Amino acid sequence: MLAALLLSFAVIFVAELGDKTQLVAMMFALRYRWWVVLSAITAATAVVHVLSVAIGYYLGAALPTHLLGFIAGAMFIFFGLWTLRGDSLTDEETSRAAKATAPAFFVVTSAFVLAELGDKTMLATVTLAADRDWLGVWIGSTLGMVAADGLAILVGAVAGKHLPERLIQISAAALFLLFGFYMVFDNLLPTAPTAAVAGAALTLVLILGGVMRALPDRLRPAVLRPSAPSAVDIAERDECSPDAAIGSGAGRSAAPSDGRD
Repeated sequence: MLAALLLSFAVIFVAELGDKTQLVAMMFALRYRWWVVLSAITAATAVVHVLSVAIGYYLGAALPTHLLGFIAGAMFIFFGLWTLRGDSLTDEETSRAAKATAPAFFVVTSAFVLAELGDKTMLATVTLAADRDWLGVWIGSTLGMVAADGLAILVGAVAGKHLPERLIQISAAALFLLFGFYMVFDNLLPTAPTAAVAGAALTLVLILGGVMRALPDRLRPAVLRPSAPSAVDIAERDECSPDAAIGSGAGRSAAPSDGRD
């Protein structure tokens, strides 16, 4: 049970980083008291993950162990690619968070239940519960979700600005891909040493990252594209350019005389 709890906590915490429900938590933290938002998130997560664990438990009882390993590995690879794609709030979700007028606890709870249904954290919980202790998965996944969203609440309520989302998104995707490839290789080569399986998984993640970086910008995931320079950067660059200095000098030399020469 303890192993399932710790694994579920780590996986769901990573899955929630940069997810739309974390963005929802940050938005609500700007509107309501932090403890109301956090308690509502805890209640919503516990309800949704009970459903997820039940689905995974009964699914796992009906499938062979090795098949479950392949499915779990494939799902983690899928989660990694999903994370690279990025997640954002729809106009409807943004409006629901910004314009809610009902009691805070009810608003936040209902918003999180709706946002979590079919989300990758729910699918990850289903996958984990398919071949691990269901109680440990439920507790660990709930705590992992609450911890990640608590971090978003802290940022929204105290720091007032986003964490470096690009780094978080890439790191989360890499971890998911590493977990996924490891599970696939572990089931393909059950007698191979753990270090060899982990090394093969890491090598494949690095190769995949290199291939994505080599793609044209329009084919890369948005998070791997070069960041566009801001207006401030462009203005500072223009001021420091040689052409700007020449133009400035020309402007001064062309100034009208005051007649005292």
